[in-house]
Amino acid sequence: MTTPKGPDDEGTTARAPGARIRPADLLAAATAAVEAAQSAAGQALESAQLTAGHAFDAAVRLPPASAQLAAQLPGLIDNLTIAVDRLNSTIDRLDRTLALADPAFAAYDRLLPRLEAVIALGEDVFGALARLPGVSILGRVTGIGAKSGQAEPPPPAAPKRRR
Repeated sequence: MTTPKGPDDEGTTARAPGARIRPADLLAAATAAVEAAQSAAGQALESAQLTAGHAFDAAVRLPPASAQLAAQLPGLIDNLTIAVDRLNSTIDRLDRTLALADPAFAAYDRLLPRLEAVIALGEDVFGALARLPGVSILGRVTGIGAKSGQAEPPPPAAPKRRR
């Protein structure tokens, strides 16, 4: 084989610096480069053929259900992408709605303790009124006791006559 330095003979020596390049040396270097390129291309082609053969063998051995699932995978990914986009837009919409409702929630937070205090005061007033003498009779006459959730006792049943 030849190299850029010349033929591989024992009698040849390396070129001296500053020596002129001969056309034969250039031709030998070009030939060596072409042979190396052809060898690399052949190896790459063999590797690609081997990989394609393994891929084909794997594809042939796949069960039909797996092949069908693999065929549906791009559509499923598209649907998942659409669902995630919708979820993101819904979350954004909910965030904007809650931001608008935040002042109302703050007002409710300030108002609820006052309402609870008013309700507790009303229950205390009804409790105090119930202890006054004569109010229970007034409640039964007016029917207020039945409306407020107190169960009114049923009227006594008429006695049955026996013979």
